[in-house]
Amino acid sequence: MLKTERVDYILQRLQELYPHPPIPLDHGDPFTLLVAVLLSAQCTDERVNQVTPALFAMADNPAAMAVIEVARIQQIIRPCGLSPQKAKAIRRLSEILVAEHGGTVPAEMAALERLPGVGHKTASVVMAQAFGVPAFPVDTHIHRLAARWGLSSGVNVERTERDLKQIFPEEAWNRLHLQIIFFGREHCPARGHDLASCPICSWAATKKRIAEESNALSGARGRSGRPGRSSAGARPRRG
Repeated sequence: MLKTERVDYILQRLQELYPHPPIPLDHGDPFTLLVAVLLSAQCTDERVNQVTPALFAMADNPAAMAVIEVARIQQIIRPCGLSPQKAKAIRRLSEILVAEHGGTVPAEMAALERLPGVGHKTASVVMAQAFGVPAFPVDTHIHRLAARWGLSSGVNVERTERDLKQIFPEEAWNRLHLQIIFFGREHCPARGHDLASCPICSWAATKKRIAEESNALSGARGRSGRPGRSSAGARPRRG
């Protein structure tokens, strides 16, 4: 199968399944999105959405957040994990936004990446979802599926992002980012996944990849004495 055929099928199938994918993190503007994405590191979107209402009720803009004690921020965001580091980053990036950017979130990748706690993926999400700038943030779901579908070698997320940007049209990047995440959560978990019955893997994955994961699944079942976990309802952690 040609890669172009695989890409066309993936685009069509994802569009059928998720024609209008919502942004998973609740937010009202670029600042609240930035904070929510920062909090989502090693945490589920659901948990972040449970925590942010109290945080944003206290401070929903850089000027207000910049004067909140770090300990108070940490107390609210503790359920998200890594709360000491995240609280310090939220307070410090708020101070920087006030001091260097007039209290607004810059619509520039380089400026975002210089903020505390903001890496390339977080900055890409903000650029795509807050400002509509084409970006292809790669989380754990996208990294895994790109390898399963034969679209990238899966060596690292940087390589995966570069490969996907070369394969897919730029105008589809922002939508595809969300579509692949939703597909990964609902149909394509990391473990216990039968590629042969997956709506996309069964068509896009190579025979070698299907056989490798099928053997791994059979081995896991044999060791546990139980059937492998079904993909239905699986909710992997956000990357």
